[in-house]
Amino acid sequence: MTTVLGPVLPERVEIVTDAARLAAIGPAWQALWREAGGLVFQSHGWIEAWWRTAPDQAERGLRIGLLWRGEALAAVMALATHRRRGLVFLEWAANAHSDYGDILAAPDCPAASLAALWAQLSAARGFDVALINRLQPGARARNLVDGAGGVRLVPNHRQEVSHRVSGSTGGAAWFDGQSKKARQNHRRGWKLLEESGEVRCRLIGADEPLAPVLERLGALKRQWLAAQGHTAPLFDAGAPALPALVGVLAELGLLRLFVLECAGAIIAVSVNFVQHGTMMAFVTSYDAAFERASPGTLLMSEYIKWSFDHGLGTVDFLCGAEAFKTRFATEAVTLTTLAGAGSLKGRLALKADEAQQTLRHWRTRRNAASPDAAAA
Repeated sequence: MTTVLGPVLPERVEIVTDAARLAAIGPAWQALWREAGGLVFQSHGWIEAWWRTAPDQAERGLRIGLLWRGEALAAVMALATHRRRGLVFLEWAANAHSDYGDILAAPDCPAASLAALWAQLSAARGFDVALINRLQPGARARNLVDGAGGVRLVPNHRQEVSHRVSGSTGGAAWFDGQSKKARQNHRRGWKLLEESGEVRCRLIGADEPLAPVLERLGALKRQWLAAQGHTAPLFDAGAPALPALVGVLAELGLLRLFVLECAGAIIAVSVNFVQHGTMMAFVTSYDAAFERASPGTLLMSEYIKWSFDHGLGTVDFLCGAEAFKTRFATEAVTLTTLAGAGSLKGRLALKADEAQQTLRHWRTRRNAASPDAAAA
């Protein structure tokens, strides 16, 4: 049997720096995204929605690397610069809204081609520090460590954690497997809410308008942030970013928007999406007026049960080690960071950061060995 191979197309790199070109490459990018099975965070729609609604574009710049084979995209490394704290950082585009970062690449795209893409992306410099973060264990960007050419990337001490629930054969089985106290708290919370009216948890239908639910989510989130002394532009009244990002999830058919209602009013919301057999919880909030009943936890329990009842194998709470995420988690995945210096200022900043980390580590070890030292 003879196998006839087609011509090997030459590869070329393009660096996108403006919104017009970003819009133009949408079809090719989405075709690669579907072929590669990428997460929504690496989709063209997600990056474009972020850039279109970013309130601080003056402090940012697009630097999206494309690897072409003829007319087809073989890889996308969507990066952007961001000026903050006196430094210019090179990081994932839409980094603030993306829980997992990676290069989007065709399955047959070799590591050497991705290294060449990074080399050209970083050779243009114009940044002080590259922080390539939130890399899952199988991320292809991990292979850029010590890659030839361009800015040298090395493992950095920054890590984040993703908590997940898996291993259940159904919603009832999962709930029955929780501790007696957890089951009692769930029933108690439900009964407390019922004292105020009818309680129901439901999935927002595809034909229902999203705007009222997102407005309620934003109001609840602002309430919670104010109580903590924080703000977040994503949830500012009238800010376009959240509706735009949720719109991308809906357009791609990934959105699963859950609400907990009491007496007809929404008291908890969770913006979720489904990919690769996994329910991913993107944004959640609850009404603090009902805190005694733990409405956020009730809603989590309900969408976990829904997920396992509908054949999903995992519920992923995405980035963050918040206590409410660890309550149900059965596993924790460490997300790593690569860092590199693009200037002398960047090298000095990374060295200073490493020195501070070493000092913190030394103090932690000293305090662990000596309770008296910790008290001092």
